[in-house]
Amino acid sequence: MIVWIFRAAALIVTPVLTWLTVSKDLKGLAFGVLIGLVIIGIEYVFESVSLFSLIISIVGAVAGIIISKLLDYSVAQVANPGFNEIWLKYNLIISYALALLGMIVSVKKIPEMDDLDKNILSVGKKGGKNMKVLDISAIVDGRVLDICDTHFITGGIITPRFVVTELHSLAESSDHIARAKGRRGLDILARLQESRDIPFRVIDRDIKETADNQMKLVVIAKELGASIITIDFNINKLAALENVTVLNINDLTIALKPVVLPGEDMSVFVMKDGKEKEQGVGYLDDGTMIVIEDGREFIGKKVDAVVQSILQTSQGRIIFTRVKGKAAAQGPKQP
Repeated sequence: MIVWIFRAAALIVTPVLTWLTVSKDLKGLAFGVLIGLVIIGIEYVFESVSLFSLIISIVGAVAGIIISKLLDYSVAQVANPGFNEIWLKYNLIISYALALLGMIVSVKKIPEMDDLDKNILSVGKKGGKNMKVLDISAIVDGRVLDICDTHFITGGIITPRFVVTELHSLAESSDHIARAKGRRGLDILARLQESRDIPFRVIDRDIKETADNQMKLVVIAKELGASIITIDFNINKLAALENVTVLNINDLTIALKPVVLPGEDMSVFVMKDGKEKEQGVGYLDDGTMIVIEDGREFIGKKVDAVVQSILQTSQGRIIFTRVKGKAAAQGPKQP
């Protein structure tokens, strides 16, 4: 509303001022209307320009003017009357060209300012190799925060602005599951921002040549020489094609699963009964199923068990055990 008030003032007040100060006739009013339209046009153009771009363009224009003044001083030192006369004749257009060139160059070079992130966030002499690019799947998953707290990740972590935008879209989704994921992802980013252990930053880099956010992420990581933190299998494949290192949290979880061998003792909380008679079922912290022979009577209790065998399935591992102290007259039964 306030914008339209200013625009109305530009079209009404400006003609009145020109009628009072320039010419008290139709020409003065027409001149005022023209100036008002020019003001509104400039305002409309600047409305779509970010404040950062505007400041950078002004800095570039000032730099161009300073260069023109330095050239004026250099030409004056030449002390050649003919050359000085030619220079003075074209001095105004040269200053204008340098100021405009400074604006254009500075605005076009804004994306390259993100390269500074590589130096700011990376640690040591390896540069971008210590930097990690965080994708949306790892953000929503949330385990990256715990990994950062353990200091297993070195260097800095970055995520592109379009990933944050995608999280905002999820957080405003009508689907309650997507909305919950989006809000969780934004909360994880906020907590990473507050972390003092790992430098974290959102960068404004984008790849306009492709609309696929996964491909954009891989290209950005390749340009910066960084690794990608993800749990997305598709990212693994895309990154492999581009020779980009991927740190998959799921792979790390599998690698850190506790190693158990037949004959070892373990303490198990029996949660429920199994498919076979007298079987009990429990789980490790990582979700691995444990089948306890003769464990049905211990449901709701913790027992000491002996590992009998281990079965690897497409869904994961199943560990077959028997309550310690009971004779294993026959092999373990599958649930």
